[in-house]
Amino acid sequence: MLKKEYKEEKEKLGMRLGLLQRKLKDVKIPVLIVFDGYDAAGKGLQINRLIQTLDPRGFDVYTGDRDGEEERMHPFLWQFAIKAPADGRIAIFDTSWYKRVQMDRFDRKMKEKEVEAAFADILAFEKQLVDGGCALIKLFFQISEKEQKRRFEKLESSDETSWRIKKEEWERNLHYEKYEKINEEMIERTHTPYAPWTVIDATHKDPAALAVMRTVADAMEAALKAHETERVPEVYEGPVPPDKYKKGILSRTDLTKSMEREKYEKKLDRLQKKLERLHSELYRYRIPVVLGFEGWDAAGKGGAIRRLTSHLDPRGYKVCPTASPNDVEKIHHYMWRFWNNFPKDGHIAIFDRTWYGRVMVERIEGFCTEDEWRRAYEEINDVEAHLVHSGAVVLKFWIHIDKDEQERRFNDRMKNPEKRWKITEEDWRNREKWDQYEEAVNEMLERTSTKDAPWIVVEGNSKYYARIKVLETVVDALEKKIKDVEKAKKKHG
Repeated sequence: MLKKEYKEEKEKLGMRLGLLQRKLKDVKIPVLIVFDGYDAAGKGLQINRLIQTLDPRGFDVYTGDRDGEEERMHPFLWQFAIKAPADGRIAIFDTSWYKRVQMDRFDRKMKEKEVEAAFADILAFEKQLVDGGCALIKLFFQISEKEQKRRFEKLESSDETSWRIKKEEWERNLHYEKYEKINEEMIERTHTPYAPWTVIDATHKDPAALAVMRTVADAMEAALKAHETERVPEVYEGPVPPDKYKKGILSRTDLTKSMEREKYEKKLDRLQKKLERLHSELYRYRIPVVLGFEGWDAAGKGGAIRRLTSHLDPRGYKVCPTASPNDVEKIHHYMWRFWNNFPKDGHIAIFDRTWYGRVMVERIEGFCTEDEWRRAYEEINDVEAHLVHSGAVVLKFWIHIDKDEQERRFNDRMKNPEKRWKITEEDWRNREKWDQYEEAVNEMLERTSTKDAPWIVVEGNSKYYARIKVLETVVDALEKKIKDVEKAKKKHG
């Protein structure tokens, strides 16, 4: 390509991209652009050429192939989920989550089970981004074995650039055909209608730059066109009987279960000492734990959490109270604020109210569309599966009380000046929608209780009984996980 032709075409595409960026910002469409491909294919150069056409106030560029301590101690999708773009902004990744089924798969010789889990997690993650309104653009930069070797040698010949080539990269070049098969499988398995790959021949830099700009511009225009077209809600199931979830799991809960104070105090002391010991083991084996608490207002979530944490090392856990999303959280995917609080290895995150607000409060109060909350069941299951695939223990508690018990506790709080702050007008209004919430909870419990991330319905009319059940459940789950980890370590030496 002649330089003159390149400059003329680049100028046209640059003007087009700048205009599209402004339009996307106006209609609040987030854009995420993935630059992946072979080592030394020129991803950094092509990112630089692309961003020269954009307003620098509207994009962020991230490097996804440098795992620091924080990245290594979280699920592999974490570092990308927390950097997902806000509405109207552009996020650009130089190497992305695909390193898990590309570089990591080759370098670490991952087990097939791990590879399959990673593919499932990636596909689910991308679908959530796109379903949430994000324009996802995936670019793969291709160069030949010979061209890659030539570029490696050129980089190594200079003191200023030799540091950029590592032995792992030479190893992948040495076994180019094997690595090529891994890349081909990756593209084939993740090339979807909602997130297709575009393969760029990166042998010559100028034509590659134009191909990048055209692809990005076309994808941006397609996102704008889709935004202007009325979306047809996805069909998730056939007709549902109107009373299907009215008499569900909650109606079968025995709320007469109780416990005497003396027995409660003995069990509480024993379980809290166990938790103190187990917490050290969690840190030793780098096991993350996610505990979610949901339930009726005044059901006793706070009391259960206090007893759960009383003997834990405060440096190793965090309680995350969930309120209405703030202005920053509202311009991100609804799971974004929870990704930011998921624990690193060896730590515990305790959520007082969770991401399940999507299928309860947001559903009933009309803060999201029916299409959005129906889609959320699968999205939530996928996120929790990713946490479990990454080694986490995930437990979710619904603390159940009856309507009469709730009213009694409300009135007790109103009479007590020290507890009156706990009751709001919204709490009383929610009581009027008890039947709607009960139906939503029954559906939630049925659709999102999985083998790896189960719901535990806690009989809560007796606070003593409820607190002990929560602690016993957590202790049992942690002991089982630690035994499984110890067994695996012995098996593999």
